[in-house]
Amino acid sequence: MKNIPYLLILSRFITAFVILYLGYYVGEAARKYILILMYFGLFTDIFDGIIARKTGVSSEKLRRMDSQTDLVFWLSLGFATYFLNPDLIINEWKSILMIFIMEALCYIVSIWKFGKETCTHAFLAKMWSLSLLLAFTYLIGFQEAGWTFNLAVMLGLVSHIDVILIIVFLPQWQYDVPSCYHALKIRNGKQRKKTIFFN
Repeated sequence: MKNIPYLLILSRFITAFVILYLGYYVGEAARKYILILMYFGLFTDIFDGIIARKTGVSSEKLRRMDSQTDLVFWLSLGFATYFLNPDLIINEWKSILMIFIMEALCYIVSIWKFGKETCTHAFLAKMWSLSLLLAFTYLIGFQEAGWTFNLAVMLGLVSHIDVILIIVFLPQWQYDVPSCYHALKIRNGKQRKKTIFFN
């Protein structure tokens, strides 16, 4: 059981490269397979943390590995979507660039302050992941952006601001911080209770 979280993270990492391969080399015929792999990847992302906390193996190393794998996974879907729908992605380049800038800012601020990347697994970031799932379902499955894409952009902006505030508020680096509100409480010396199903 204690190895399952690592295996789930590894499977998501491998899935990312399979998605890239399908998007680039197979193209149109791979759309449904990419969607299946995307939902599989989200499934592994949900349960690796839950199982890790349940079995007592949740650690800084595991959570940082999980965060970086998430980044690779969602980037692979972004590139696969571009390979399949280049016009859709090009039309939305300003919004996409803004999200990339916000993501970079999170890393820059965290590395500048703590000397390592952010690993908050915040609640709003989880909500953003769900909105990305919906947006990519429409982009890849129905070849349209629309409200799902706009929702993902909006939640992406808000969740990144939340992460930056978490970094600013925390007195020292910490993983699994649900929100900037919790970070502020930690700064004021109040510890919170962790749960199996969240963090």
